[in-house]
Amino acid sequence: MFHHSVDLTTGNENIHLGFLIFPGFPMACLTSLIEPLRAANEIAGHKAFRWTLISEHGTPVESSAQVAFHPSASLSKMGALDYLVILSPPNAQFDNPRHGNATLRILERHGTVLGAVSGGVFPLVRAGVMAGRVSSVHWCYAAAFADEFPDHTTTDDVIMTDGRRVTVSGAAAAFDLSLMLIDACLGPEIMTEVACWFQHQPGRGAGTRQRIPALRAAATADMMPEPVAGAVRIMSENLEDPISIADICDQIDMSPRHLERVFKKLTNKSPLAYYRNLRLAAARQLVLYSNKSMREVALAIGYSSAGPFRQRYQETYGLPPEEERRKINVFRVQDNRSVPSA
Repeated sequence: MFHHSVDLTTGNENIHLGFLIFPGFPMACLTSLIEPLRAANEIAGHKAFRWTLISEHGTPVESSAQVAFHPSASLSKMGALDYLVILSPPNAQFDNPRHGNATLRILERHGTVLGAVSGGVFPLVRAGVMAGRVSSVHWCYAAAFADEFPDHTTTDDVIMTDGRRVTVSGAAAAFDLSLMLIDACLGPEIMTEVACWFQHQPGRGAGTRQRIPALRAAATADMMPEPVAGAVRIMSENLEDPISIADICDQIDMSPRHLERVFKKLTNKSPLAYYRNLRLAAARQLVLYSNKSMREVALAIGYSSAGPFRQRYQETYGLPPEEERRKINVFRVQDNRSVPSA
């Protein structure tokens, strides 16, 4: 587990947060951040938190749910902030990357805590402000993130605080981050009352691991019994260079026949089929969230050529990878950069 403490209060009685939104940002993440802070202000009887909605140019931005939001400030015109949190899909980029990235660095030098939720971690890392830091990356973006930033250290923790950086995996964790801020600024009593207002479990903060669905199973990965969970971990760590089921069985000290029975009971699939689908799920991230050619995607998950990969992909997802990329690119902005919902 990677966890480093950070003073979430920033030393101010009135915390000013800026939410920088990009087209296709996850709306649930924004509301999960704001609503607990709004409730905390109401319960406390004073404005302990205030927030500003920001876009690069101050113009309206449409969320992944196709609901338009109207920011009250542009990034370049934004003054001092205690926090700047980026919300975006993985493919988001500034129209003017040089200026946008420089603005983030200037804010950081002036004491702003920089953060990101869900796909917002991608533009945060691209800005060059996360060198040497650890990031929380949502499991559905893990393969695409590792492909673009192979040397960047990540964690499965739902919230990662590292120095004056905060990264959050998704909407529920964004709510948890706001509860942490409320606890640090107003105390545990108000934090607990806010959590109860929304029927949200308090105390789920930094150090909590993501719940990752076991592929094609009505369970999460952490619910799978050992050593089956160990087999899944080995598979996940060997997507590009697949290893044999016999070798996996040797590592978990289980016979292939027993592993076969347990996998079919839990997932209705053989270990080999599960492993293949796990590789295809990683490939799907690259299809949707990268500009890699289909041959490059195929090689990234252990296929020697694109032909067999395309066939397996279509069998699994119902359409060829190129068609799925074109479909998700209905909201494309330029070239081959997709703007998927996050």
